[in-house]
Amino acid sequence: MNSVLSTLFRLSPLSLLLTFVLVGVPLSSTAKVESDDPLAAYPTQKISTHTWAVFGPKDTPNIENKGFMNNPAFVVTDKSVIVFDPGSSVHIGRSLITRIKKITDKPITHVFNSHIHGDHWLATDAIHQSYPDVIIYAHPMMIEEAKAGEGESWIKLMNNLTDGAIDGTKVVLPTHMLEDQQIVRVDNISIKSHLSDLSHTKTDAMFQIVEDKVLITGDNSFNKRMPRMDDGSFVGNIKSMDKALALDIETVIPGHGPAGDKNILSVYKSLLSIVYEEVKIQLDEDLEAFEMKPIIINKLDSHKDWTGFDASIGKLISIAVLEAENE
Repeated sequence: MNSVLSTLFRLSPLSLLLTFVLVGVPLSSTAKVESDDPLAAYPTQKISTHTWAVFGPKDTPNIENKGFMNNPAFVVTDKSVIVFDPGSSVHIGRSLITRIKKITDKPITHVFNSHIHGDHWLATDAIHQSYPDVIIYAHPMMIEEAKAGEGESWIKLMNNLTDGAIDGTKVVLPTHMLEDQQIVRVDNISIKSHLSDLSHTKTDAMFQIVEDKVLITGDNSFNKRMPRMDDGSFVGNIKSMDKALALDIETVIPGHGPAGDKNILSVYKSLLSIVYEEVKIQLDEDLEAFEMKPIIINKLDSHKDWTGFDASIGKLISIAVLEAENE
């Protein structure tokens, strides 16, 4: 299957379109391939009084989605616009700016980055080009890793996965370090940052839009899509969910997947907790990771319909095994 997908991804847009037609895929499924706008198939949704978001597909980066896969959000204040996790490329960033201009002519003055993974923040390049004085916030460790070359590494990775769809994107470093529990006041809106030492990564920040009772979690939470935990900690991520559940919020915008209420946090915490706690139990029984897999899958009925479940559950268990053994 992987070889077939690799072959398809190397085809020209016209050849890819003909291939889809021949195998009976509806033409509507190729709309994102043909459009120059990577956000074309994804509407801007109003989440609360001041907050909007564009919810990307639950896919991994590929030629069809042009690297767009996260949930960029923005808040319109009395005088300006605050952007959260604008996306993975300068092209996506420009499309997001166009969307914002359809809603308001106020300038973008602040950007908040949730973590180091480039699918969330490389689009800051476009915002910086249009608004050179923009203030860009991030976890101190994200800034450190970005300065050490992680941004360039993510550009290379995303270009490889999308056949050059993010070509032309440049790394724009955050300008301001955040602190845990820090409140940044922008006009009539308060943004409260919740940082962790190790959750999804070592660089995570969640953003609470106080007046709207909205929480933007970055990849500290997923909804209907399996997570990538290669750089993270099950224990740390579970603690982040406990912290988020205690907040005065009504709406959650996860890093990937649709928005919803606080139940998103509980369901995601359940996924992490079941995998990690069951791994510890099975380690005591001297089972190997592959032997644990069917046992753990049987306990995850509420998550089996999540995008990427079959492909990623084995790796997720293996990562949990390593963390439990170290613990």
